[in-house]
Amino acid sequence: MTRDLLLFSAVFFACAVESVEAVTVVLAAGLTRGWRSAMAGTAAATIVLAAIVGVLGPALTVLPVDVLRLVVGGLLLVFGLQWLRKAILRASGFVALHDEDAIFAAELAADRAAGREPRRIDPYGFTVSFKGVLLEGLEVAFIVLTLGSNQHNVPLAAVSAAAAVVVVVLAAVAVRQPLHRVPENVLKFSVGVMLSAFGIFWGAEGAGAEWPGGDAAILGLIVLMLAVSGALVMLLRRRHGRPLPAAASHGAT
Repeated sequence: MTRDLLLFSAVFFACAVESVEAVTVVLAAGLTRGWRSAMAGTAAATIVLAAIVGVLGPALTVLPVDVLRLVVGGLLLVFGLQWLRKAILRASGFVALHDEDAIFAAELAADRAAGREPRRIDPYGFTVSFKGVLLEGLEVAFIVLTLGSNQHNVPLAAVSAAAAVVVVVLAAVAVRQPLHRVPENVLKFSVGVMLSAFGIFWGAEGAGAEWPGGDAAILGLIVLMLAVSGALVMLLRRRHGRPLPAAASHGAT
């Protein structure tokens, strides 16, 4: 039960972050280049993602459990620490906060600068939407496949990811503007902590270690990661002096 709840939470928040970034790109393309082109690019990227998942999914399930946990644990740790590093630097003021409003404005300016929208499918709007959805979708697929396969519960991970995507898309359709009210930097910090904790737990299990308390050790690792990350933020804030203003950042996660 503990693993299922943590799995659902980790996948949901991670996929919500990726969905916000993808939706921002599609909104900008749709508003400036036309919704037909933006939706066509989104649909094409979705088909490609489905094919990739169809190929990679079965491949993961044939690996021995210990090998799978070791490999997935290592990948999640690298992935989570990357998110956590950026979140710590942003929270401490060394890197500008991720600002979806600024990113949306930059995307709008770039799309408008590309020229007027043609009556048929616009290659520029199609390409921008395709690239944005494919890149963020690949990260969603990676999260679902690795977390779900390692827990032998891909359906739960897929449901969690689908729920996150639906929530973000419905919110975007309702407001038709970047989801600036979503505390994305807080979400990225939380997801970085959770993925790192899962990575340490599964990587150690794959290497043959036994955790005291079983699954409950994951909660202890999360608390430990939060404590260490919070201490690093405080230390870096003292060194930096004051935070930087928010600015657009096109770097992934």
